[in-house]
Amino acid sequence: MAKTIRFREALREAMTEEMERDDRVFLMGEEVGHYQGAYKVSEGMLEKFGERRVIDTPIAECGFASIGVGAAMVGLRPIIEFMTWNFSAVAFDVILNSAAKLRQMSGGQFNCPMVFRGPNASARQVGSQHSHAMEHFYATIPGIKVVAPAFVDDAKGLMKAAIRDDNPVLVMESETLYSLKGEVPDGDHVTPMGKARVVQEGDDVTIVSYSRMTHVALEAAKALAKEKISCEVVDLRSLRPLDEDTIVASARKTHRVVMVHEGWPYGGVGAEVADRIQRLAFDYLDAPILRVTTLDVPMPYNAKLEQLCMPQPDRVIAAVKRVVSRGRA
Repeated sequence: MAKTIRFREALREAMTEEMERDDRVFLMGEEVGHYQGAYKVSEGMLEKFGERRVIDTPIAECGFASIGVGAAMVGLRPIIEFMTWNFSAVAFDVILNSAAKLRQMSGGQFNCPMVFRGPNASARQVGSQHSHAMEHFYATIPGIKVVAPAFVDDAKGLMKAAIRDDNPVLVMESETLYSLKGEVPDGDHVTPMGKARVVQEGDDVTIVSYSRMTHVALEAAKALAKEKISCEVVDLRSLRPLDEDTIVASARKTHRVVMVHEGWPYGGVGAEVADRIQRLAFDYLDAPILRVTTLDVPMPYNAKLEQLCMPQPDRVIAAVKRVVSRGRA
């Protein structure tokens, strides 16, 4: 059996169920309690668990992220909410030099079982300082895991897996997906990290994406189907660890790959995926791997310019047509 809920409700269910299952789990961040979360993800959790386990903090990301690391060191399992991942830049040193390196620098004496979560990347006219796709910075760091769900069932399943993991896990949510509806299986639904999902099978080209851009890829694939171009769409779900087996298998099948993600084109997750495909499936490729990304500028506030900068279905369609036409002329 399955039920239909929204993306934000799936995240809430995951946190609530894990807090019921394990009394070491608690939630901490700005406005997570009395305001019930800036995006209402934690709605009702303060009433259910009380102020000792749903903790409102001052506007001090470095401070409460550090407290979370300390709590994890002594055996608790904190969930740290950033009101937006853009604000995590203030706590970057805590994640990079404390959370990620604790196990290695303590010689394995300490684990750091904690979750950092919040909305990531662009929303609607939130300006250049609040539109960063932060996963590209964090996915480079050994010692942490990074996930980015696109669908409601994975929002719940990956959050539960993150809370149960003994390493720091960063959950990158999209603000624009919080109202998305989808089915979630009944029972203890946990999605394993490090496993991508083929959300649409196809033969002519592989489109690799994650988070909200998976929906853009599917929209482009639907339009391309009308022109007899068959697209396979791979949703990464987990950015570190990365499921290179599924990516490479699809590349070997279709011989052409387009990577779609938010964030600037210089480096990042898309470049890592392209590198692995060219190393592991070079002889199967019939065209260069193309990337569709945010344009290489700070995000404009103007609504039309903002949409122009972000990856859109028409840019994905154009990239797919370029790789599909390669070698067929």
